[in-house]
This record gives sequence, C-alpha cells and structure tokens, in this order.
Amino acid sequence: MKTLRIWLWVLVAVLGTGLAAGTFLLRQPQPEASTFGQASFNLVDQNGSPIDQSILKGQPSLLFFGFTHCPEVCPTTLAEMSTWFEQLGEEGRGLRGFFATVDPERDTPEILGEYISWVPRVTGLTGSTDEIAKLAKGWGVYYAKQPVEGGDYAMDHTASVFLLDKDGAFQGTIAYGEDNATALGKIRNLLAKS
Repeated sequence: MKTLRIWLWVLVAVLGTGLAAGTFLLRQPQPEASTFGQASFNLVDQNGSPIDQSILKGQPSLLFFGFTHCPEVCPTTLAEMSTWFEQLGEEGRGLRGFFATVDPERDTPEILGEYISWVPRVTGLTGSTDEIAKLAKGWGVYYAKQPVEGGDYAMDHTASVFLLDKDGAFQGTIAYGEDNATALGKIRNLLAKS
C-alpha cells in the first residue's frame, strides 16, 4: 500500500509539472505568422557596438533569449551551442549564434561579454528595455521578472533556441534539453537550406 501511495504522488507531481508547463506556454505572446521574427530593433552587442535586425541576416543562425544571472537553462544552452559548433566543425563554419538578454537592466555589454566569452561565434545582444521588448515580441518570446528570496529577482523566459536561415527567417526550434543528435540533425537541415 505504501508503494502504491508513493507512485500516486509521483504521478500527481508529473501531471502538475505538465500542467505548469502548459500554462507557461499558453502565456507566451503569439506574433502573427506573417510577422514572426520580423522585428526591427536597435541594440548593442557585447562590445557596445550598435546593431539592428540586419545582424540576423547573411548567415544561418541560432538565436537564444536568456540572462546572465540564469542558474541553469542559459549556461546549459550555451554549453550545448558550444558543443554543436565543435561537433559540426568545418561543416558549420558559416553558422553564428546570438544570445539576447531578457534582463537588460543588469546585463550591460561588459557583463554580457564576460558571460559569453567562452562560447565561440556567439554575439551578445542587449540594450534598452523597450528595444529588447521589440525583439522578444517579434519572436513570440515570453519573459517576466520573478522575485526571489533576499529581494533579488530572476527571469522566467522561453527556453528554445530559434533556427534562422541566411535571410533571418524562422526555420524551427531546438527545445531545451533536446537530444544532441536530434539538435544536430536540425542544424544540419538548416545549413543545407542556406
């Protein structure tokens, strides 16, 4: 009987997690299909150089939204991106990565630069709160401040990596924690189209 009770509690926990994830996904703003990913923005990179939406064109790219105080999702995703670049080798030489902060209040160019410095071919994107909001809205990215103990805050945010072709057009996503072989297959398909 005790074992049955434990399994029932495990089932309740799994269902609760699934419902929470579903609620999270439903809260994400949904852009119109015709304008998905077509946001105009004026930001700066990790060196403080001005950039706009044209940076997402000219090469196939991986675009991820996160923040430098992120405890798990962001460093894990950056590590995965680094691994993908390494595993693709010469095949992925034209592929670029972008890390757009959803926490521009804390993520200055200098802090962003230090945070992504160990990942090859990844450019950091930061700037004003309004300009970050434009970029995130254009990609249908959800993000929100969440207070944490001690008066600080964390950021809830969409955790997928967006796949962009050489024209900056959306070609799919890689989910957080997706199998490495599946992720590489998606990137190879992206490279074949570009």
